This record gives sequence, structure tokens and C-alpha cells, in this order.
Amino acid sequence: MENQKNYNVAENGPWDSITRVVLRDTLSLTGAEISANRIPAGKASPFAHAHKRNEEIYLFTSGKGLFWLDGTIIPVSEGSTVRVSPACVRSLKADENESLSFFCVQVEAGSLIQATREDGIISDIKPAW
Repeated sequence: MENQKNYNVAENGPWDSITRVVLRDTLSLTGAEISANRIPAGKASPFAHAHKRNEEIYLFTSGKGLFWLDGTIIPVSEGSTVRVSPACVRSLKADENESLSFFCVQVEAGSLIQATREDGIISDIKPAW
């Protein structure tokens, strides 16, 4: 990991070798929990869970599978994005023939007070590509 004054960089290895990498400590995150995940073909999350305060945003990057949300099952695949409220009980299962890879971003529900347009600052500095 490369730690600089204003950014951190982590190399996590080849995605096909990852089952779960939690980036909170690796990147010194202060406002979100992010994990990179891969469920092998035919396997499922080892448990269903909910949260006390945090919503989760799932961004599926490859594969396909099923997402169990409060008893409703929806198909997910590369390009799917799902927001889950804290109280919703959830679990995931990869397709029988291919693994399911995704990022999960966890933040406190209702905590967003500003977003890109309100928080962004356009810089006069131009990168010399």
C-alpha cells in the first residue's frame, strides 16, 4: 500500500484470486466501508444478514447470481447495482456455472449531506499527461 498525504493506494492482486478484501483499513477509509468480493460458482454467502445503521450498495462487476432480499429473489449480473436499506435481510448466491464478483459499499443511512455538485471543487491545476 502506498500512503500519501492526500491519497492511499492498495494493490489487491488478481480479481480471480480474491474471495473478500475489506478496504477500510487498507485505504484508511473514514466515511465508508468498501469490500471487493467474489463468490465462487455454485456457492452462496455463509449467512443472511441485516444492519443496525448502514445501508449497502452492491455494484456487480462480473458473473451472475441471485440476490435474496427480505424473501424476494432477484437476478443480478455484471452491471447490476442494488441499494439495500439497513433493516432488509440479504444474502447472495452465485450461478451454478460462474462466479459472482462485486463491490459492496457500506455507509450510514441518511448521512449524505452533500454530493459531487455541492462538494466538488474544480481545480485550476491541469495534469500534464
